Amino acid sequence: MSTTIHVIQPSDFLRATPDGHVDLAAAERLLSDIAEKARDIEDFNVLIDLRAVSGGLLTASELWHLAGKFARHPHIGRRKTAILSPGDRFDNARFFALCAAVRGENGANVQPFRSYEDAMEWLLGSPSSVG
Repeated sequence: MSTTIHVIQPSDFLRATPDGHVDLAAAERLLSDIAEKARDIEDFNVLIDLRAVSGGLLTASELWHLAGKFARHPHIGRRKTAILSPGDRFDNARFFALCAAVRGENGANVQPFRSYEDAMEWLLGSPSSVG
């Protein structure tokens, strides 16, 4: 069985407004687009690579808001989304994953990772494996 993995680069995901703040509206649109594209694809997993993101951390309320937008799509819980994060931002990735699980109708299947290899192993593993 073949599995498709879509890698999201930071430049696609997080953009800054002219005043230097994260453009949450653009991030929301991208997350919504990912969720909608995954709707009718049987084996579709997502890797969001945040290792090269520069600038400030998102606040807890911004992470909560983005996770809610992502998890509101009922079909996303059937997909795996790995968040690849550098060590100094791992708590944010873990918080986003927790928020997505709590806010999703069926609990979004989001896991944070520090290493690319671990993220890919989880994405390519069985549907019930957790990293």
